Amino acid sequence: MRIVRGLVRHEARLWTSLALWATRRTHGTDGGLAFGYARGQGATMAGLVVVCAVETFGMAVLLRDWPVAHRVVLALDVYTVLLVVGLHAAGVVRPHVLTPDALRVRQGVHVDLRIPLEALRAVRRETRITHRPAEGELDLAVGSQTSVTLELRTPVAHVPLLGRPREVGVVRLHADDARALVGALTRARTGPSPSPDPPG
Repeated sequence: MRIVRGLVRHEARLWTSLALWATRRTHGTDGGLAFGYARGQGATMAGLVVVCAVETFGMAVLLRDWPVAHRVVLALDVYTVLLVVGLHAAGVVRPHVLTPDALRVRQGVHVDLRIPLEALRAVRRETRITHRPAEGELDLAVGSQTSVTLELRTPVAHVPLLGRPREVGVVRLHADDARALVGALTRARTGPSPSPDPPG
């Protein structure tokens, strides 16, 4: 039952993301700095949409003499195209968000992880190709790579869409502007420099 509820939430968030994307709005960015990560997946998603559209046309030709089958397959094909577009839209409208006390790490509608700034031990730019993460690590790759590594002094709980919660102490993610994200995180962790005392 928990899996079914998770899938229903996933679908609802996808359609919500599609609506937000169509109206040029974002989700959960009020009061924080947003850092996108979806630029690297745009070409891949566009290619998938084209492939789905070609498949839809081909099936329409093949099933033109079977109207019932044609309508069923057409409905499935249209749903598939919307699903692919929705996955891209979710990545666009749900960026990473930095607030004064935490970094909200996201990946579409699949991952939404809040990391308190006080839990961060190290932050660095690090381009890595996707690999099998070790125990206690979470890799959120875009275009098969990550560009920012977060090492935590205090593990946080990651709740996947399907599966059991687990503690993670290293999070690798992608940001379109990794330098800006690392810089903003560094400033947020250290805080402003104290003002000098006025001359006596």
